[in-house]
Amino acid sequence: MVVGSTHPTRHNPSKHTMTDILNKINATKRLEITAAQALISNNDMHALALKAEPTRDFLGAITSRVAVKTPAVIAEIKKASPSKGVFREHFAPAEIARHYEAAGAACLSVLTDEQYFQGHADYLKAARAACALPVLRKDFIIDIYQIDQARAWGADAILLIAASLTLDEMKQFEAHAFSLGMSVLVEVHNEAELHQALQLQTPLLGVNNRNLRTFDVTLQTTLDLMKQIPASKTIVTESGILAPADVALMQQNDIHAFLVGEAFMRTPHAGDALHNLFFSNIHD
Repeated sequence: MVVGSTHPTRHNPSKHTMTDILNKINATKRLEITAAQALISNNDMHALALKAEPTRDFLGAITSRVAVKTPAVIAEIKKASPSKGVFREHFAPAEIARHYEAAGAACLSVLTDEQYFQGHADYLKAARAACALPVLRKDFIIDIYQIDQARAWGADAILLIAASLTLDEMKQFEAHAFSLGMSVLVEVHNEAELHQALQLQTPLLGVNNRNLRTFDVTLQTTLDLMKQIPASKTIVTESGILAPADVALMQQNDIHAFLVGEAFMRTPHAGDALHNLFFSNIHD
């Protein structure tokens, strides 16, 4: 096993920490949930979730590739971010989804947060309808209502961000997602969050290489935390995968699952970018 990297830290200075931004986003989420519940009650939303078409196997799509050491790419559909603005003006989620599928993506991740990332539930619906890939609702989940929303919209998986949730909340949300047939990706940024996340049942453990306090991105975060992650978990490395050398470094360390968005969204053809980053040496 190759551990250790001379990979540079990518610095992104900001006067606000990511924790500050997470707190602000979560406060907005609480307002959004209250407004949504006034239109569709908890019980009605849960009923819609139960009536949704069957889930696609998000977990299986990843683990089947990881088992044969093929890159399992969760390709993200994201129009913008609060720190970097709009990534692409021509934003057609269905088209992007088809391109990702053709390029070899295992799954999709679709931003549904409207205020900060310019996402939308309709983007998730359109992307999923355009392909056969399982889809993760990428949002800031702080309430069971959002999990029912995700399933009602067609999502096959949800993201739980350990930095925003208590262990009890994560366990409760995970159990609810499982009851709907959904997969769960839990995301950590550091050792303290990892120790919490390891107490969940989900095998999917995302390591975000972005430091919440400084915004710095370094792949060393994944390489350091992987030493404490049991083989029963499937590591998904997130943020900072920008070049084939980054992919090679992870694969040399037996990490074969990746969540990538910005590197694709900034290019004219996201599918070509995915192919070039992960599969050009295999197919060309």
